[in-house]
Amino acid sequence: MTSVDCLLLDAKHAILDDHHRKFQVLHDEGRLDEAMMQFHVTLSCASDVLSDALRLLDDMLEAHRQAALLNPPSDPSGN
Repeated sequence: MTSVDCLLLDAKHAILDDHHRKFQVLHDEGRLDEAMMQFHVTLSCASDVLSDALRLLDDMLEAHRQAALLNPPSDPSGN
């Protein structure tokens, strides 16, 4: 995972936090129709953040697997 990946994920998480805050404000003000629209936006944003995080995790696991195939651990028994 690169620093760019971290920055993008952090930025998307900050956007998600903002959407969630907007939903809470609308809900607390009793603006339920607007709150429900914001809720859908918030869920969509959350889905994007989770999808990106899973993609990064998959990429890291694949890189680890490839590294293990290229450099297998030495046999500790000496055989």
